[in-house]
Amino acid sequence: MEETTARSRQPREDSGRPGPAGEPRSRRAWWVVAAAALAIVVAGAFSTLPGILQGPLRQEFHWSRGTIGFASSVNMVLYGLTAPFAAALMDRFGIRRVVVAALGTVAAGALLTTVMTASWQFTLFWGFLVGLGTGSTAMAFGATVTNRWFTTRRGLVTGILSSGSVFGQMVFLPALSWTVDHYDWRPALVTLALVALAVAPAVGPVLRDHPADIGQRPYGSPVFVPRPSPVGGAARRTLTVLRDAARTAPFWLLAGVFAICGATTNGIMWTHFAPAAHDHGMAVTTASALLAVIGVFNVAGTIASGWLTDRMNARRLLAVCFALRGALLLSLPVVMAATVDPAMMVFVVAFGLLDLATVPPVLALCRTLHGEDSAIVFGWVNTAHQIGAALAASLGGVARDALGSYDPVWIVLGAASSAAALLSLATRGSSRAYDTA
Repeated sequence: MEETTARSRQPREDSGRPGPAGEPRSRRAWWVVAAAALAIVVAGAFSTLPGILQGPLRQEFHWSRGTIGFASSVNMVLYGLTAPFAAALMDRFGIRRVVVAALGTVAAGALLTTVMTASWQFTLFWGFLVGLGTGSTAMAFGATVTNRWFTTRRGLVTGILSSGSVFGQMVFLPALSWTVDHYDWRPALVTLALVALAVAPAVGPVLRDHPADIGQRPYGSPVFVPRPSPVGGAARRTLTVLRDAARTAPFWLLAGVFAICGATTNGIMWTHFAPAAHDHGMAVTTASALLAVIGVFNVAGTIASGWLTDRMNARRLLAVCFALRGALLLSLPVVMAATVDPAMMVFVVAFGLLDLATVPPVLALCRTLHGEDSAIVFGWVNTAHQIGAALAASLGGVARDALGSYDPVWIVLGAASSAAALLSLATRGSSRAYDTA
């Protein structure tokens, strides 16, 4: 009996063929990545809705752009604040439980938004509930999956999962925009909520918490890694990690860089690009299609960035991404027009390649500097990202109302991206992003 029990504790052989130099591989790790990506894709679709809902909400409720932008900013802040706590909760209760609960919360927030009658309800249902749910399936979730299931190819996996949220925008945005134009904004929200409810039970059985649960090694690991014991006191641990990280200068540099990243992507592009294009005479459906094209190239750019992060200095890669993004934003006042011309297509393709390309090198630097706590630290850095996004979403609408144009906003954010490039070079980590051995 004791012999049988001891034998049952031994890890089963990994499925799949061994890699180079006898490196063990696990196909199941890639299935876990697929399930995690599906959850991220669905949650990511919610982030583009404020942009296409702005017109219908203003028409029905007579709310200002600033009022709508405030609810969007609350959503973005909660998205960021939730992430580090969600990473700690995954260590305590497991990935599956947290993700399934998050998808249910997102669906509830979207459905309640369809029956709102006042702006404070929009802030509560969309800003708080949807922000809480999407924050739990944010990039810190991807970092947790990567750290547990992979020893090598971490940059590539990070790129795949990071691109999931924008891929969701790409998949759902044109259909949701068409639904809003031809029917109403409420059917669009109901449709997305039902998709979230359908995905939750689908990803649960596949999204295992740790390779040891099925007797496998992490992808690329030469040894079996036992599942760590659940870590109690998730809130206390999250705050303790923040306290320790905040004592280091690189943390604040990364937080500042990522705040600018959020302002120049989620904050302004996904919330105000469509209204800005409409100001120049472009149809909202056309502007939404351009955002979808950005999403297409975002996937390629983020995966490529992850591949490069496995092979080059993360600080330099990050600086190049911000320098190029700054140049693109500074050109937007000239490029924006009523029709889609070659200059606009160059902007859309280039911005798509750079949009989330900053995520893999930032996460790699967090892993280098903070080790096992890197997912939680990245969650806090991502909080800065969302604070920057929230400020841009809110102040961008205020600036448009006050100045009658988005042009000053593009110029300010373009200059901020150039500053972020310099800050990236000042972030001291190892010469390589992390050990891929």
